[in-house]
Amino acid sequence: MELEISQSNERPTVIVEQSAHVLNEVNVFCNPVQEFNRDMSVAVLNVFVKKLWEKTQACATNDSDKNFVRGVKCENGIRILEALSATGLRGIRYAKEVPNIKEIIANDISKSAVASITKNVFYNKVEHLVNPTHSDAMTLMYLAATKPEEKFDVIDLDPYGCPTQFLDGAIQSINNGGLLLVTATDMAVLAGSSPDTCFVKYSGSISLRNKACHEMALRILLRSIETHANRYGKYIHPLLSISADFYIRVFVRVFTGQLQCKQSICKQAMIYQCTGCETFTLQPLGIRKPNPNEQNALATKFALPTGPSINKNCEHCSHKHHLGGPIWSAPIHHKRFVEDLLEMIATEPLSNLGTHKRLTGMLSVICEELPDIPLYYSVDKMCCVLKMEIVPMLKFRSALLHAGYQVSYSHAYKNSIKTNAPPAVLWDILRCWNKIHPVKEKRLVEGSPTANILSKEPEVDYNLNDIHPLANPESRKKALARFPENPTSHWGPGTRATVMIGQNKMQKSYKNQNKRRKMNEDVMDCSIKDNEN
Repeated sequence: MELEISQSNERPTVIVEQSAHVLNEVNVFCNPVQEFNRDMSVAVLNVFVKKLWEKTQACATNDSDKNFVRGVKCENGIRILEALSATGLRGIRYAKEVPNIKEIIANDISKSAVASITKNVFYNKVEHLVNPTHSDAMTLMYLAATKPEEKFDVIDLDPYGCPTQFLDGAIQSINNGGLLLVTATDMAVLAGSSPDTCFVKYSGSISLRNKACHEMALRILLRSIETHANRYGKYIHPLLSISADFYIRVFVRVFTGQLQCKQSICKQAMIYQCTGCETFTLQPLGIRKPNPNEQNALATKFALPTGPSINKNCEHCSHKHHLGGPIWSAPIHHKRFVEDLLEMIATEPLSNLGTHKRLTGMLSVICEELPDIPLYYSVDKMCCVLKMEIVPMLKFRSALLHAGYQVSYSHAYKNSIKTNAPPAVLWDILRCWNKIHPVKEKRLVEGSPTANILSKEPEVDYNLNDIHPLANPESRKKALARFPENPTSHWGPGTRATVMIGQNKMQKSYKNQNKRRKMNEDVMDCSIKDNEN
């Protein structure tokens, strides 16, 4: 176990995580549960820097390598901004565990946090690389955006809650081709519990509550980053997107390109989700028209699709639809990059990371994911809709494979089905299963999704008996860990006990005192004014 807390009578409590030793300050936030997040970030930066250096050396002879390195200068080392540093643990680990770094700016708005960062930087003897700064993160990034020599090659945003308020400054202050690392912990908002709040915070996207909510959260965040980037003639290229524990984390490169910005309309889609059986259908915001002149890339045209692509009522259970999105509908991982990441964490020193087993399991499943299939279905949920005995996962996957369709798991959910088969095929497979394990008559209530779906006969007799040789992927055969036991009791994102307002601290309990009564009073005032008008 690499993460430990040691205590001595002669010195203050010290948190030890890999190569970093951080003084445990009471008034500075540090969450040991996020070790997996930090380990993944260290691994991604190692691969990014390694590939950047290799491609820089190869650019002189191979024009195809220029796309990877354009805008980012690796000869003298890269500049990293950790905009919300707290204890400085992440920045110190970057300094000690990532090669070819020129400078790391470890910033925080809290004066006590900056004092803690400064102590920890000297304690770890990385003052030649890590520069603590006391500033508002957005102000710091906006100032850097005005000076090309002060822009960053890597920006890490790991706030408490929603990160979108920092995206505008990050997009402007990052170099062309730079790497942006973003964490969001407000999963209730992103996973459909508060669609109105999601609309406000994430550039007009509406979240939906379903079993695919964790991948939908990733796609909402990616779409929000892309929207901010497009305002400045930039676009994103996702390298890795993960949903883990109580948060999501994305690693994207930011490039400049007007033509690619126009293509963003084809990378976003609305979602129609049935209120009865939760079948979803994606409606793209734009489509790419065939280019009559393939030699002229600028002649590419885009058009609006006709729609909607669904009927008023669900074709499977006859219920109405909810409308969600827009979401990012393009791939959320770069498979070659993930493969390089898997290869690198198998070698020293990354093989000694504290969460190495989980990193291997997570990345292995991501490598197996179908790249061009947005979202996924849950077999458990579909069987629950039909109130039937749950189909064994291997049999369900085998039925799809025998029928000629592709299928994979998703890293975001344990019993997920990501497939290119249309939803009608999935329901047909369950109708075939119903013939073997029939649903009780009393559960077939007239007008219910159960009765409406099972009232139809399957169009094809799917094979649910023979297990397909590809039904059990390598990650399952090797029993690779993706969901380890909870590290501590009551673990989670932690509690932000105080709210910073300039140099003043306000207790959260005081800030929220009579909050509900004040909101009701504001609503009443608005109603009175509307009536008067």
